[in-house]
Amino acid sequence: MLTRLRRITAAREDAGASAVEYGLLVAAIAAVIVVVIFALGGVIKDAFTTTCGSIKASTTTTQNC
Repeated sequence: MLTRLRRITAAREDAGASAVEYGLLVAAIAAVIVVVIFALGGVIKDAFTTTCGSIKASTTTTQNC
């Protein structure tokens, strides 16, 4: 009876540790995503600004002709 109780308790402890580990993994991935977004945010903004400027210039030139 004591052996069975230990097995049940041990299984629950492992599941709790796994949940904590998965939570830490998700938090680490989220932190990496935030860092990448902040690091590349300026580059992406510049790319969109350049693209929008090119489209506006192209549209303005076409309408004037």
